[in-house]
Amino acid sequence: MWGCVMRSESGDASMSDAYRAVWRWHFYAGVFVMPVLMLLALTGGLYLFKDEIDGFLYRDMIRVPAVQTQAAPETWVASAAQAAGGGRVANLVMPAHHDQAIRIRVNRPDGVQKTVFVDPHTGRATGVIPAGGFMEVVRKTHSLTLLGRPFNILVEIVAGWTIILFATGLYLWWPRGRGVATFAPQTTDSRRRPFWRDLHALTGVYVGGVVLFLAVTGMPWSAVWGDKVMGAVKETGLGRPPAPVAGAWQRAQHHDAPVGAGWTMEGMVMTHDHAGHGGLAQVLRVADQASLARPYTVNIPKADDTAYTLTTQATRVQDSRSLYVDAVSGRLLGDIGYDQFGAGAKAIEFGIYTHQGTQFGQANRIVMLLGCIGVWLLAISGLVMWWKRRPPNLSRRRLGAPPAPPGPRARAAVLGIVLPLAILYPLTGLSLIAAVLLDRALRPMIRRRSAAS
Repeated sequence: MWGCVMRSESGDASMSDAYRAVWRWHFYAGVFVMPVLMLLALTGGLYLFKDEIDGFLYRDMIRVPAVQTQAAPETWVASAAQAAGGGRVANLVMPAHHDQAIRIRVNRPDGVQKTVFVDPHTGRATGVIPAGGFMEVVRKTHSLTLLGRPFNILVEIVAGWTIILFATGLYLWWPRGRGVATFAPQTTDSRRRPFWRDLHALTGVYVGGVVLFLAVTGMPWSAVWGDKVMGAVKETGLGRPPAPVAGAWQRAQHHDAPVGAGWTMEGMVMTHDHAGHGGLAQVLRVADQASLARPYTVNIPKADDTAYTLTTQATRVQDSRSLYVDAVSGRLLGDIGYDQFGAGAKAIEFGIYTHQGTQFGQANRIVMLLGCIGVWLLAISGLVMWWKRRPPNLSRRRLGAPPAPPGPRARAAVLGIVLPLAILYPLTGLSLIAAVLLDRALRPMIRRRSAAS
């Protein structure tokens, strides 16, 4: 979708100005966004294969002999705490198969979190890694929270500009006055610029929709827009049903959700780090009696007046399910599934499951992977095109962006594309205003340097 070579078949002058204006915005959007977008595509592509990568990296810790006996859950907890160097257990993941270790998250007194693999049959710790391991680093890099929570704001801005890239690229590719659209690369030019131009544009045509989908469905995780939408969904009753336990939930940022919680469950986070685990065995029996599908996460409450939260790690949104079990009596307090979700929760979580490549099985994962590969192909082909038409003296002239055309038609063409996005995504709108002000401030300087050269 991101073809950015100006058409030689010009219509009237005002349309040509509009085309150049859109091309200019497309160029700068690519320059500003592509480096971060490539990082997101790389980490997102890796995360599509989270289970396979974890299974390979930690295979000696995960695989255990499958036997009939099982150690007491209290033994798992004690073994994990000892292996982690002390601390409290926050949650554990019951594996899907009997030949797999349990993963237990331990919060140490020094603030460090560890994931401990424990053999459920013997209670022996089989390995210790930093919380979440390598894929947790990938996840935090993908959300840019690895650099600190404020950097997550950049993801929202990049997602908004990615939508601008898609919209402006579609405008540039659309075959106005050319009869039919191009759907195959051309190689008629000795410099092969049409090949790179068409490869760039057609990559956008074939995978741009996937990239657009990833940008839109990634917005719920963003620091500002995501929080606002989550709050609106809950306040209007369109989210998940409220927890069935009075005082069991506390307001928190949706980035701090219990492991395994769905996005629309994340604004109301169950407290955990309870010091006593005598009721864990009873809680697991309740899960078995309720036929809760494995793997599932058990988030352990902090106090006895709250509840255990058990959430299945479903691959389809329709299979989402959470149990709430009283920490003292072991009584099942609530059983909430997809059918009880509000329309907002259903729509948003459907997008998230599809974004993560699990909703429609392997085909879903392949399509999302093609979108990630497409981002890199778009970036490489765009860089090649720029290199072929770069200014002769980059140190004294601008980057080779299309000139800013005058006229109301040109401004109207750009505003028609970016204004709705600026309204829908406020951070994107603020960054657009900053870009316009910077462009206006630098334009006289660029003209003077161009004239001097």
